[in-house]
Amino acid sequence: MMKFFSVLFDLDGTLLDTIPDLALACNAMRADLGLSALPQEHVTTLVGKGTENLVRRALSDTSKTAADIAQALDLFHHHYSLCNGQHSRLYPGVLEGLQDFQQQGLRLAVVTNKPERFARPLLEHTGLDAYFELLVGGDTCARKKPDPLPFLHACEQLGTDPSQTLVVGDSLNDAQAARAARIPVLLVPYGYNEGQDVQSLESDGIVDSIACAARWVRQANNNTATT
Repeated sequence: MMKFFSVLFDLDGTLLDTIPDLALACNAMRADLGLSALPQEHVTTLVGKGTENLVRRALSDTSKTAADIAQALDLFHHHYSLCNGQHSRLYPGVLEGLQDFQQQGLRLAVVTNKPERFARPLLEHTGLDAYFELLVGGDTCARKKPDPLPFLHACEQLGTDPSQTLVVGDSLNDAQAARAARIPVLLVPYGYNEGQDVQSLESDGIVDSIACAARWVRQANNNTATT
């Protein structure tokens, strides 16, 4: 195994539990459209492929034209801009893990399907921006995860080879994009995977927390150094 020099993190469901804010914005959008609220647990299964996809899925119980979807997306963005980060929380082990990664001298980036205009203030609001030198949002590249382009773009920006990079995520999007980019990937079991069990996904390991991921990398790099 090659030594790791950089780590690319998913955001929602990996570093932060953002469902309370997403559900709030989603249901405010539905209320504006005269629709009933969705249970927060249901909204969790809709998250993963960007806000436009979230809005489409959130309106699957009603017939909508392309113009209706565009209007709904504007409403969602408005409401989400008001509550972004308000109720979001770090998962256990995130700060400990990021500090460990930094101590190991690894370069860290966030690669998310969330648009940059929401991802950047969210990182700032939660204090996570101090740990990352690069953010790749859902609108940074021409295609989102599960396309490999965002991960490959991050590697190019960081100047690290994909084989010397690690992805840490929570979903099929992360696993598929990492595999297509030929980047090793670890998955956490607590995030948003559109209702699927991460145990069923192809990965290089499942870790309980970001802190566990940092220990995994430390051991892997130490083993590489002694072989």
